[in-house]
Amino acid sequence: MRIAFLCKRRYMGKDVILDRYARLYEIPRQLARLGHEVRGYCLDYGRGAPGEWIHDGSPGTLHWESRPLGRLGLPGLLRYPASLLRRLRAFRPDMLVAASDIPHVALGRLLSDRLEVPYVVDLYDNFEGFGQARIPCFVPMLRWGTRGAALVTTTSEPLRQLVVNGYGLPGECVVTMPSSVDKAVFHRQDAIGARRKLGLPLDMPLIGTAGGLYRDKGIAALYAAWERIRSGRPDVHLVLAGPYRGELPPPRDERVHYLGEMAHNDVATLFSALDVGVISVLDTAFGRYCFPQKAYEMLACGLPVAAADVGAMSDLFRDCPTALFTADDPSGLADAVLRQLARPTTADIAVPDWAALVGSIEPSLRRLAAQRHLAVAT
Repeated sequence: MRIAFLCKRRYMGKDVILDRYARLYEIPRQLARLGHEVRGYCLDYGRGAPGEWIHDGSPGTLHWESRPLGRLGLPGLLRYPASLLRRLRAFRPDMLVAASDIPHVALGRLLSDRLEVPYVVDLYDNFEGFGQARIPCFVPMLRWGTRGAALVTTTSEPLRQLVVNGYGLPGECVVTMPSSVDKAVFHRQDAIGARRKLGLPLDMPLIGTAGGLYRDKGIAALYAAWERIRSGRPDVHLVLAGPYRGELPPPRDERVHYLGEMAHNDVATLFSALDVGVISVLDTAFGRYCFPQKAYEMLACGLPVAAADVGAMSDLFRDCPTALFTADDPSGLADAVLRQLARPTTADIAVPDWAALVGSIEPSLRRLAAQRHLAVAT
């Protein structure tokens, strides 16, 4: 099959193409590895230069293109569909996959109608919880785009239920496909070696997290919990990595180690250095339907965790209740961390492989393409 994959260029603070990062990279990559001809079309919301890259996807092919939005802003966004349509007509895809945000979901349906090919929507989060959703007409655009898809993949079971019940799609057209991790990067490393590499204390208990250190991601609960943890356990140190906003900086404390924004590979080293990892998610429209990637990253590194009891985390850690705490409850978070420090419990959860995850939906994609070819032939 010839498959066109539509997405934004930057995802979770990373460059999809150059960093070869996570879900938006792995879906097209794994489809190529299954023998398909895949082209990724990225819209850069910044002012970067356009470019093309060919990555190894054997036995298939993986070709990336990126176009910047540039200084035109909204006018540039409005011109992008016509430009992309010309390139897609030259490629002649059998199917489109629309991912990453509201504009790309709507774009998928628009282009699918023009090209008369089926399209798949990939929802890695509840996009109605994104800042984009506050723009007039964007939520109706999202729902319009999603309802027209032949198949919808969601990153969590709660999100699948939301799409089925809230968007009115048939259950058989919506499947859960969680985000996984690169196991060549995320695996158990020697803890002392990891601490030496990062310049962390070698003989003190370390707790911490990595990712966006933002209020809407639940970091305030960890900062408040730290006050209780530090007084109850004077030997414990807190380690943080990731971007933050000036309104809520990391605590200023000699036992707090802020490592800045880390390269993806270094996050695996950090999780190998810790004694307990924290997954603090809020009970919001975003938190209830997301699947924090750091959960699988920490589990792949063999790290005991303290996780908010909300959304997909409730289901993931249902057999490890000592790891759970009530969302946005600093006292409960502190108790969960202290429990894990006193008696570490590593959840017995298998981390799925990207090849298996994408391989599980590939037969559905083949069936959709075959149905389209049959319809054209008749």
